[in-house]
Amino acid sequence: MKILMIGAHQDDNEFQGGGLAHRLTKMGHEVRFLSMCNGCGGHHIMGPKETSKRRAGESAAVAKLLGIRYDVWDIDDCTLVADLETRRKLIRYIREFAPDLVISHRPNDYHADHRAAGQLVQDASYILTIRNECPDAPAMHKMPVIMYYEDKFTNPPFRPDVVISVDDEIETKLQIANLNVSQVYEWLAYEDDEVVPEGEVERFEWLKGMNITEDTTDEEVMAATRGYSVRFAKTAARFREELIQRYGAERGRKVRYAEGYEVCEYGGAMTGEVKEVLESL
Repeated sequence: MKILMIGAHQDDNEFQGGGLAHRLTKMGHEVRFLSMCNGCGGHHIMGPKETSKRRAGESAAVAKLLGIRYDVWDIDDCTLVADLETRRKLIRYIREFAPDLVISHRPNDYHADHRAAGQLVQDASYILTIRNECPDAPAMHKMPVIMYYEDKFTNPPFRPDVVISVDDEIETKLQIANLNVSQVYEWLAYEDDEVVPEGEVERFEWLKGMNITEDTTDEEVMAATRGYSVRFAKTAARFREELIQRYGAERGRKVRYAEGYEVCEYGGAMTGEVKEVLESL
């Protein structure tokens, strides 16, 4: 199976879907990340060119860790728009890879680039099968299944169709965050007005934040405000009932970390191998 994860920025795919991506690659499936923007805007000290170069190196390190291909388009941060030219670029890109499953943002989000990425995926969806559009790239015979990453926006609210435990992938997800040095330890820390410890061990402990155990309650997780352990645990706390429904009461209550996905009605039907693989996780 081929899986394409499309984020507006470098860190969107890995933070939202890194657990699923790593598990699927270990199962023998082919996973590809696409960042539509080049990361040039994400720093408070470095200029655009230096920032893009740093981000490219970090994304390459993530790709090596996960065993995937990671493509980055040369579109500046904060300038992505859902225009015809970019739609056709995306259509050609998706057709070349011919994925069975595409995952991206919902088109309602706080960030204009996220909204544009989600809209571009929606706009490209049906056209992937139309031969006379972008005829230089052979049309797909059927549309891929399309899903959205989790978000916390409420108009309309995110409603997950698939919630999977990533307890066995949490160390990988934390290492992904750790590899995004310029983002996690520099830019986002600056945005949140936080002081990052200097030592590597201390810095990583700061990154993790709260120590989450089997005894940590969902209420404690939802009340916590920082740390990537908390960030990745909030999904399990938020969708506890869905986890219990999926895994049964005993296991579902024990899941600490999860990822949630909503099916986009513009994509192909959730059948065949995609359904079987997702149900097996």
